[in-house]
Amino acid sequence: MNIIRIAICDDEVNIRNYLSTLIRRQAVPCDIQEYASADALFSEEMNFDLLFLDIELGGSPDADRMDGLSLARRIRDRNLSPQPLIIFVTGHEKYVYDAFDVNAFQYLVKPVDERKFAEVFGRAAAQISAGVGQNLQKLVVQFGGTSRIIARDSIYYIESHGHKAVLHLKEETVEYYAKLRELERELAGQFFRIHKGYMVNLAWVEEYNRSEVIMINGDKLLISKYKYADFVKAHLRFLQQSL
Repeated sequence: MNIIRIAICDDEVNIRNYLSTLIRRQAVPCDIQEYASADALFSEEMNFDLLFLDIELGGSPDADRMDGLSLARRIRDRNLSPQPLIIFVTGHEKYVYDAFDVNAFQYLVKPVDERKFAEVFGRAAAQISAGVGQNLQKLVVQFGGTSRIIARDSIYYIESHGHKAVLHLKEETVEYYAKLRELERELAGQFFRIHKGYMVNLAWVEEYNRSEVIMINGDKLLISKYKYADFVKAHLRFLQQSL
């Protein structure tokens, strides 16, 4: 197993020490770096496989200083391949939906339970060792207390349903907490958002007109008139790149 590069970012030194101790108990070769602020971590080259981020970092996500959520958003905006897995560590479960907005692998509530930590870390380490990470050709989803890796090519389209995203696959649908605006950024190039409620895989578009897009499975999806021109360009560009 290769060494897993890990960053711990928390403004409380006792929390950083505790997480480092828990990591070393997992019998997985790791290189651990500790940071007391989001700015200190963000200034690094960001060649980490796994990040443990405190959401608040000395204040709430509404404060002026950069908190864990702001840091995660900036990391996701970087052109990293693969993207690191992010595990949030928080004292408040109210931030769980925000964690899903940045495609967090999981979140742990303080005080961190050692057994829960071992279970979450084990899944993260297995995914990293398999060479998946936040890979450009895969989508990692969390639902029902489990992680699942889904090939992007297997997704026909994605539908927004409240706080959840519904992935329409060939023979099933998968529903989990995520928002289309975050998936739109992560899946750019192969997917296009045709409506506030739909994002389609350009590889599986069968035909379209100014009012709807028809997918290869026969599903007809409403397209916004404001999205039509850009959709046509994106679809043609995708087809040309696929030749």
